[in-house]
This record gives sequence, structure tokens and C-alpha cells, in this order.
Amino acid sequence: MEAFYSWLVDAEEMRRFDRNTTEHFGISSAVLMERAALFCLSVLKRRQERLEREAGALLFHPGRRVLVMAGTGNNGGDGLALGRLLSQEGFCVDYYLAGPRERCTPLAELQLKTVRAYGGRVSDTIPAGEYDIIVDALFGVGLSRSLTGVYAQAVSYINESPAFVLSLDLPSGISADTGQVMGTAVNADVTVTFGFWKKGLVLYPGARYAGTVLCAPIGITEDSFLGQRPAAFTLRCPAAELLPARPAEGNKGTFGKIMLLAGSEGMAGAALLCGRSAFAAGCGMVKLISPASNREILQQGLPEAMTGIEIEEGEDWADAIGAGPGLSRSPQALCQLSRLLEHTGKPLVLDADAINLLADNRELLERLEQAQARTESRRSLILTPHPGELSRLAGCSLQKVQEAPEKIVLAWAKRLQAAVLCKGARSVVASPEGQLYYNTSGNSGMATAGSGDVLTGIVTALLAVAEDPFRALCTGVYLHGLAGDLAAHKKGEYSMTAGDIAAAVPEILARTEGFKKE
Repeated sequence: MEAFYSWLVDAEEMRRFDRNTTEHFGISSAVLMERAALFCLSVLKRRQERLEREAGALLFHPGRRVLVMAGTGNNGGDGLALGRLLSQEGFCVDYYLAGPRERCTPLAELQLKTVRAYGGRVSDTIPAGEYDIIVDALFGVGLSRSLTGVYAQAVSYINESPAFVLSLDLPSGISADTGQVMGTAVNADVTVTFGFWKKGLVLYPGARYAGTVLCAPIGITEDSFLGQRPAAFTLRCPAAELLPARPAEGNKGTFGKIMLLAGSEGMAGAALLCGRSAFAAGCGMVKLISPASNREILQQGLPEAMTGIEIEEGEDWADAIGAGPGLSRSPQALCQLSRLLEHTGKPLVLDADAINLLADNRELLERLEQAQARTESRRSLILTPHPGELSRLAGCSLQKVQEAPEKIVLAWAKRLQAAVLCKGARSVVASPEGQLYYNTSGNSGMATAGSGDVLTGIVTALLAVAEDPFRALCTGVYLHGLAGDLAAHKKGEYSMTAGDIAAAVPEILARTEGFKKE
């Protein structure tokens, strides 16, 4: 598990795991706080060493003036502990305590007394000095209201300063659960988060405020779950490691046969992108079902694929079926989709117009829901809508989807017993069991025509050889994003196309290490 996933926790989960570590395993909160401070110290010392190497023969030591801005909670205690360690390493440290001292938690009060015992001066107003480093320790996961008063003033001071900003656990003002800005928020250069990644560091706009994020292993481990795992995770390994092994004695049928119902009059490109990306993702055989007018284009553009006009030509042959890209919402398309849903039980990926057709035809949607509710008729099912398609399916506003995509994909995953995606800057996938995957690969250049068609091809190829549709969808979304990152690296986010994403998939799968954006 640890080699492939990073858990994403919300505030309540993090508090529970912290509590389990201290109460069940007997590791005191003071020890955890000291470990957190020691990790942050190492981050700043490495930065300092780099600055001093760059300074060369200069006689002074640059970058050692530090201001610790601490709140009255345990996050403030972390900052005070870090300031004490920095002072002992020769940094010049000033302290500002935001909020009245009588509100300090026991741990923050303990650290405050220790700082003063070592000669540190803690001010109740922001000092007037100039600083090279500001430690943001105002609020961590406990923030539940918008910042106002002295806290908003402190955030404003930090953001207006030219100093390097290190935030502890979260940039102050960012919701740990949603990534939303609570009135105002710190723009950090580096955020060191403790134990596990917080959801607010992955979701936008929080991800934009966090800067570079480092996760400190302070002693709160997976043991602290005590059988109750977090609801959300993200992937962080080379994509090829997530794919099933390819047996040396395999043949083209072994590696998956898929049928793609894609394209309509004048929309052959969607079918081509689907087919190309499916082959790139390792599929052995692809059959494209598209109008006769598209046949010549498809045969010339993708000679490796078979072509057909009617779904009867491939529905029994295929291991998995993908439907929707460029399909249109015509009566013929509805007839084809109805046959797929009612006369085949093959694993199925529904995208784009296939989802729009379900939204337009509630009786068909209801029959699908009823079939999925019965174990004997349930198929492996994946839906890959963008927010607009999901809002039409759910019968709600686009704004509601954009505000809380997790709630909607969770509801529809359970309702259809399917793996359901909502595409976006942080695409989210839900399983029928309530697990959530947040995708962190990808970039703005992927918001281009045909990008979703590439994803459908990848996901259908993976579903053909996977037992778990949720895993197939998570892996496909992750691979799609990594390919997008490589395409952006080569072409730039402004100029890359969906074809560039499909072309990058083979190189991503050939790599032994995941692609990292510069």
C-alpha cells in the first residue's frame, strides 16, 4: 500500500489518528510535536546550507533572521518548538503570539514557557524587524471559521513580506477538508504537513497556496487507523507498476479486446483518439463502431483497428466496451446505447454523449439502475463525465457539482454500483463502497478538445484486463494525467493537443520512474 498510495485525510480523521497514536500507542503529543519541529528544522537548515554555498566567500551568514508567527493552538506550539530549535542552531529568532495567551492549549503553553526559559522574547504585537524567513504557525487542521482581526492582519503581513514562508501543516486560512480559503490565507513557499497529506493541500485553491509540500513522518503511522482507513487517497508511483503483469506467453487476445462505440457523422476524430489511446495503454485488439462515412478515415488513421457499423459486430467478441465520445444524441445513438445496456453484460465505460443520453432518457437510466441493483445482472461499470455532464445526469446545477463533486460522485457510485469520475483540475473518482481517489497528475493544457476521448480509450483498455473497475478508473485517470504532464513538458501547456497526450502514453509506461514536472 505505502509504495503506491498517499492517504488524504480531513481534519476529523487527522485528529482521530493523532489521538489514537497518543492514547492507544502511548506516544505523547509533546514527542510528536518535537519530531515535527525537528523535521522542519532540517528543511530550513538544508535551505540555509544552499544559500551559504551560493554566497561563497562572504563572511556573513545570509538568511538567518526568522519570525515565528504562532497561534494559540497546537499548530502554534509546533512553531514555537521550531523557533527554539532554530535559535539553538544560530538563527536570530523573534516570536509573535497571535491571540491572547489564556487561550493557549496546554501544549502551546508548554512550548511558550520553554521558549522563554531559553531566553526567547515573545511579543503580542508583530515585531517591526526585517526577516529572511517567516514561520507560519497560526492555524493547522483546527481552523473552522474565516480569519478576521489579528489573524487576518498576520496573514496580510506574511503575504506582503518578501521573506521565505514556511507553513506548518497547512497554510493558515486554508480549509483542511476542502482547500477553500477561509477569508484570507497565507501564500507559502513550502508547506510541511505532518503524518499524512491533508485534502486541502491537494484540492484547489489550497494547492496553489501551499507551494512545495513535504510530508513529515513524525510517528503518526497507518497503525493509528486501528482498522478505520481514511476515505480518500491519491496515487504516487510509476504508472506501469499499477498495470497487471503481461505474461510472456500471451497473445493479442490475452491483453484485452475492446469495442468502442464512438464518433458520428463528421466526428471520426473522437473514435481515432479513443482507439489510439487504447492501443497505447496496452490493449491487444480494438474494434471501432462508427458510421460508414467514417470508415475510410478510421482505416487510414488507425490501420491496427478493426471497424464496424453495428454494435452486433463486436458486442460478443469484446472483453470490455467503451461508449460515448463523439457519439451524438441522435435517435440512432440512443438505440445503440439501449442495446448495449439491455442486451450485453460486458464491462462498460460510459462517457460524453452516452451519459447525456442517459440524462435525457430517464426510463433508460432507471432500467440501468435496476439492473445494477441486482447482483445477478450487475456489470462492471464506469462513468467518466465532466462537471456539465454530471450535472445533467444528477439533475442539479453546474455550480452544485463544482462546489461539492465528491458528494455527487459518491451518491451516483452507490446508486449505479459503478466507479464514477468527475473530471477537473483535481479529478475525483468514487467507488460504490465510498472510497475516494483524488488525481494529482495533469495540467491546464489537458483542457483541450479530445482529451476526454483519450481517457475513455485508456480506461476501456484497462477495464478489459482488470477485475476492479474502480482500480481501472483510478489508474487510467492517473496515467492520462502523467501523459498530459509529459506532453506539456515537450509541447507546452498552451500548444499541446489531445493527440500529444495519447502519443505520450507509451513513454510513460516505458519509464521505471514517474515523470516529474520541472
